[in-house]
Amino acid sequence: RRVVQEVLVIGNRLTMGNKVSMEDELINLKMTSRQMTSASKKSSKKEKEALSKVKKAIQQGNTEGARIYAQNAIREKNQQLSYLRLSSRIDAVAARLETAIQTQQISKSMKGVVQGMGQALQSMNVEKISATMTAFEQQFEDMEVITDTISDTMVGWGAFRPHHPGLHTSDVA
Repeated sequence: RRVVQEVLVIGNRLTMGNKVSMEDELINLKMTSRQMTSASKKSSKKEKEALSKVKKAIQQGNTEGARIYAQNAIREKNQQLSYLRLSSRIDAVAARLETAIQTQQISKSMKGVVQGMGQALQSMNVEKISATMTAFEQQFEDMEVITDTISDTMVGWGAFRPHHPGLHTSDVA
C-alpha cells in the first residue's frame, strides 16, 4: 500500500511547472538502478585491488600497511553490498511503477470501450453493440494477459534472485 502511495506521489510530482509523467519516472528509476549496479561493480574492483595490496604488504612484512589495506577492502565490500541493496530496492519500485502504468493505460482503454457501449446501447444498434462488446472482451483479455505476465515475472524474480553473501532477503524487501 505504501508503494502505491509512493507511485502516486511520483506520478503527481511537478518539475518547473510541468508534470513529470510516470513513464519518465520509470526511466529515471531504471537509470538510477543501473548506476547503483555500476557503482557496486566498481566497489568490488576496488575491494579486489585492496586485497591484492594486503597480500603484497604481508609478503613484504608490512603488517601495519596490510591492516590498513584490509580495512579498505572491508569498507569497499560493505559499500558494494549497500549499492547492490539499493539497486534491488529501486528495481522493485520500478516494477511496481511499471505495473501501475500498465494498469492506468488499460483503465483508460476500458473507459473508452465502456463509453462506446453506452452510446451503442442508447442507439440500440445491434451491430454497434456487438462490435463494442467484442472490443471490450479483447481489452479484458489483454488486461488478463498483462496481469498474469506481471505476476509471473514478480514471482519468478523472487525465486531466481542470485544469492549474495551478506545480503539477506529482509534487506531487499
